[in-house]
Amino acid sequence: MPAWVVDAYREYAKRLPRECALHLVEIPLGKRRKSHGSAQAAEEEGRHLLASLPKDCTVIALDVLGNSWSTEALAVRLQDWLGSGRDVALLVGGPDGLSAACLARADLKWSLSALTYPHSLVRVVLAEQLYRAWTITAGHPYHRS
Repeated sequence: MPAWVVDAYREYAKRLPRECALHLVEIPLGKRRKSHGSAQAAEEEGRHLLASLPKDCTVIALDVLGNSWSTEALAVRLQDWLGSGRDVALLVGGPDGLSAACLARADLKWSLSALTYPHSLVRVVLAEQLYRAWTITAGHPYHRS
């Protein structure tokens, strides 16, 4: 990842309190070759993603066909997630998206936008939006509606 991505992600992640900490787990891309196309690569990535999930966690798949949430709606969901006592895993697929198995495992499907974003930018946007949602729940003045 470019340094600006690492720096931006770390900046927002460090602002979050311990009870809302972000833990980034990177999964290697599935191998793509003539005999192993993009569908097989997405399935391979999906197996690795599912294997990396914490036990009994809430899974949110980032998917263009998912539901869009306002920042305020995300803040309400974040409160619910924090109150549940369960880990929350946000799944971001590779260049070919999430596998069918990942989408089937998801408790919720969330669409950041109908636009397609590079993965480096999604990482930063997710961290910033989670921080923003947390500031709403904490009454912090960062978010202005």
